Amino acid sequence: MLVELRNGDRGAFDRLVPLVYRELHKLAKRYMAQQNAGHTLQTTALIHEAYLKLAGGLEKTWEDRTHFFAVAATAIRQVLVDHARAKHAAKRGGDVQVLRPDDALSIADSARDDLIALDDALHALARLNPRQSEVVELRYFAGLSVEETAAVLSISPETVMRDWSVAKAFLYREMKSQGSPPKPASEV
Repeated sequence: MLVELRNGDRGAFDRLVPLVYRELHKLAKRYMAQQNAGHTLQTTALIHEAYLKLAGGLEKTWEDRTHFFAVAATAIRQVLVDHARAKHAAKRGGDVQVLRPDDALSIADSARDDLIALDDALHALARLNPRQSEVVELRYFAGLSVEETAAVLSISPETVMRDWSVAKAFLYREMKSQGSPPKPASEV
């Protein structure tokens, strides 16, 4: 179906989604588990919002299943960031939703670190080094292995590891300067 989608069959996306819904649900559920109790966005709503982002970007081609889920993870993260920013703006700085990153891919695991600060730091990294930002997206948010990340980006696993190390240090420094200092990242 990814090939059909690449060849311009817009209906292929609609046929693809039901097949990957269960995995999208698991990914969304993982993100929601990291949110504070009482988060106003439900897992199903998160999946539907991510679907709208994915469907809106049909001009993008997904190389394979891994690449599709990497893009889906980014869409889910963007929905959560948009939701957090809207809630933050509505309350004029109060009650920003805190994200507790996955233990295995810890970039920032302090309770004070929030999704907005991490997103801002990631955008700053993207301006300086887009590939390092993509490595973080794929490793941290999509949960891809070094080898899967290397395949998606068409770079060597060694380059992924170098970019990953530099990116974690940058994000740590950037978040610390924003007043949201993460704990030192564990080696992955």
